[in-house]
Amino acid sequence: MPPKVAKGEYIETDTGNKISRRSQIHGTQHIILGGKTVIQGEAVIRGDLYRTSTSSSASGDQAGQQPSTSSSSSSPSVAITIGRYSYISKQAVLRPPSRLHRGVHSFYPLKIGDHVFVGERAVVEAASVGNHVHIGRDAVIGSMAILKDFAYVLDGAVVAPGMVVPSWCVVGGAPARIVGEVGEGYGVEGAEGGMARERYRLVGR
Repeated sequence: MPPKVAKGEYIETDTGNKISRRSQIHGTQHIILGGKTVIQGEAVIRGDLYRTSTSSSASGDQAGQQPSTSSSSSSPSVAITIGRYSYISKQAVLRPPSRLHRGVHSFYPLKIGDHVFVGERAVVEAASVGNHVHIGRDAVIGSMAILKDFAYVLDGAVVAPGMVVPSWCVVGGAPARIVGEVGEGYGVEGAEGGMARERYRLVGR
């Protein structure tokens, strides 16, 4: 089935993803959206940067296309996976991480969990972003970095390539370092308590 017809700026898919008509999404067949995800105007998602030597199977909504549950050698490789109730702000850029090996530039999947917020103009090339992670505006997440569940990246922080940000930690600065911890109520009163759902509900209204 085609996506639901939506008036105004946003297209809403069958699984409730809200995608701005002004966003730039490349390689939609290599992008999996978990549902209720928001992609704002001028955000750039590079699903066209994917590994060609392997194929992946996944279930979900492929950026406006029907969910895919098949697994075969002809299945498209998954470049970027974004979980439920995640929010990609204006002018943010998501690119799969990459490594140079024996003169060959290889891309690896970028996996973003549920209830993740990516701020305006942030650039994310992480290998993995856990659940309930906040990435501030103008932040840069280097290639192959790992942000664990409930990590909090301050505005303008530069997370070095390969850096691992532990759960519940706040990082800031350039290069980023741990500057504190999130409060005990961050997950319950914030993302799980309805912040992400409310943000989603207001989009396109």
